Amino acid sequence: MHKTLPTRADFRFIHRLRVRWAEVDMQKIVFNAHYLMYFDTAISDYWRALALPYEASMQRLGGDLYVKKSTLEYHASARYDDLLDIGLTCARIGNSSIQFTGGVFLGEQLLVAGELLYVFADPATQTSKPVPSALRDVLSGFEAGETMVDIRLGAWSELAEGARQVRTEVFLQEQRVPVELEWDEADASAVHAVAYNRLGMPLATGRLLLHAPGVGRIGRMAVSRVLRGAGLGRDILQVLLKAAEQRGDRDVMLHAQRSAEGFYAGEGFVPRGAPFDEAGIPHIEMVKPLAGQMA
Repeated sequence: MHKTLPTRADFRFIHRLRVRWAEVDMQKIVFNAHYLMYFDTAISDYWRALALPYEASMQRLGGDLYVKKSTLEYHASARYDDLLDIGLTCARIGNSSIQFTGGVFLGEQLLVAGELLYVFADPATQTSKPVPSALRDVLSGFEAGETMVDIRLGAWSELAEGARQVRTEVFLQEQRVPVELEWDEADASAVHAVAYNRLGMPLATGRLLLHAPGVGRIGRMAVSRVLRGAGLGRDILQVLLKAAEQRGDRDVMLHAQRSAEGFYAGEGFVPRGAPFDEAGIPHIEMVKPLAGQMA
């Protein structure tokens, strides 16, 4: 029976990478074993697309995933400097197993097809156990095109637990901001936004204050380290900007860490004034007029 080969259009999740010199042989084609590494790299980004910080999520789910079997079917070779698309889809969820099918594509050309079989197991004994229903729901929901993140907007009294968790991780533990500078009375009057994944884990946060009549101030923007680059910061920022616009603010300002200046510039903020240090971290003030309030 003729086997139908996957096409790039079969995958809603695509991870893109470029072939490096170290991954090719003297003929400048990729060593066969590296295709497994490509799939493994894509799996890591697949979990990011699910908004699941892998280690923390597996701890919450009470298990871990172990590779049971990997199979590859070669059709053509990738070469040095090729830009490849790695497609993955969750094809089947059994009692304790999860099967992914994938393809390595150069443009629309299928180079390598693959299947990866994982078993959900107890990390202490490595004995299999049923795939949790929560993980089943996340996987099936993602493949069905459902949103993986819920952003909630509200008062500190409603969202303090989630916001505090993210800010503690990012500002206190990672950036070592002094605790007395992190928590202030402004939290009580601010509008807060917190992004949660489908396991109820907080992933990102930010807050909106009234800086002056008609001027909002966004601050305490933080995204869990392992999910940076997944668009959560942009989502939080857009929710807060919309809240400011609905409140009637004409402009929004913020103190951007210099490392994030490019991100805010891409969202329409422009620098104002000279750089300065805040909590020992280089910052720049940036401002953005709100389109709905512009005359």
